[in-house]
Amino acid sequence: MPRLLADLTPLRVSPEYRRLWWGLGVSNLGAQLTVVAVGLQVYDLTGSTLAVGTLGVFALVPLVALGLYGGALVDHYDRRRVSLLASVVLWLVTAAIALQAWLDVGSVELLYGLVALQSAAFAINNPARSAIIPRLLPASLMPAANALQTLAFNVALTGGPLLGAALVAAADYAVAYTLDAVMFTAALWAVWRLPALPPEPGEGDAAAAGRRRVGLRSVLEGLRFLATRPNLRTSFLVDLCAMVLAFPRVLWPAAAVVYLGGGETTTGVLAAAFAAGGILATLFSGPLGRVHRHGRAIAWAITGWGLSVTGFGVVLVLVGRTQPDGVLLGALALACVALGLAGGTDALSSVFRQSILQTAAPDHMRGRLQGVFIVVVAGGPRLGELVMGAGSSWFTEGWAAVVGGLASLVAMWAVVRLNPRFWRYDARSPQA
Repeated sequence: MPRLLADLTPLRVSPEYRRLWWGLGVSNLGAQLTVVAVGLQVYDLTGSTLAVGTLGVFALVPLVALGLYGGALVDHYDRRRVSLLASVVLWLVTAAIALQAWLDVGSVELLYGLVALQSAAFAINNPARSAIIPRLLPASLMPAANALQTLAFNVALTGGPLLGAALVAAADYAVAYTLDAVMFTAALWAVWRLPALPPEPGEGDAAAAGRRRVGLRSVLEGLRFLATRPNLRTSFLVDLCAMVLAFPRVLWPAAAVVYLGGGETTTGVLAAAFAAGGILATLFSGPLGRVHRHGRAIAWAITGWGLSVTGFGVVLVLVGRTQPDGVLLGALALACVALGLAGGTDALSSVFRQSILQTAAPDHMRGRLQGVFIVVVAGGPRLGELVMGAGSSWFTEGWAAVVGGLASLVAMWAVVRLNPRFWRYDARSPQA
């Protein structure tokens, strides 16, 4: 059993990584409080689901726009300093969100603006934090470290919304926001305790003049580098195949009302099942450190993802659009199993994709490639919701999941076949 559980070696061998893991875990839990509370507050102010959905636009646009630029900053300046400054901005924005609630400002426009600022700071902070971890641990521990990061994130994703909703119901929006600001100090403390982490010199990118200028040229250098590295490029493409063609989150409300019964409660159960799958996959991630063929591991994980989403769709197709008065417990259980498997396989894919990026990418390009990673991870599911939503209007929700899941398999294996080097990728001799 100990060999199956998550490998805690990264926490034991590196005090810096241990502090960062705990700090980010606590702050991520707090961040989920704000995500839920902001959505509830916007709905409370407007009574409009569209207004709540617009929050996603204000969060996504700065994230995509600044993700690449944030990565360039990380490659040009001390990563500890970049992360610390971005973290301070994040903390100040969170404090501002809490202040508007305490003052009962009641402005949806203000909330939109603060969410956009928060997302912009995150677009710089996240590549910095991700690029820091390979400097704290040896390459052989990257799968274990990424499994621990994914575990902490999924725990926050599961517990944060529940705690946030409970705080709003029992107290007020201001209490939830204030608790987030307090919890975020854990991340500030962890980053503050890091040593200086200036970028390492790299071939063709080490000139001092080049490091002083962070702009479009630097971003384009990262994209040109990615174009010449087939394994890194393929790791992004296969994830896009999975997320754009088969991301099922947009189907959950309709599944809960029209197919399975239970409304909002069932929607929450489906979301929790997806997150629980990620928790279990990373909790029992001990063997991942012994897997060296990361390309094959990603391909099989995405295969599991596509089959799981297909299975979820099959459950909906078999049940039909009956709009039941009560919850169909048997069908709900099968749907939760399918989504739990989807969440678990997605977590495994994420662990190995992040490990390839952190070990195969040279240090002087790692920040910019982490920026691309953030754009892919954030943009793929958003596009996937659009594609799956359109599919549900053409085929119904159940068939949209079936078609999307199978399409993701075909597309992913086609991409892998076009780059046989990705299938042969060996972490013991990483090649970008």
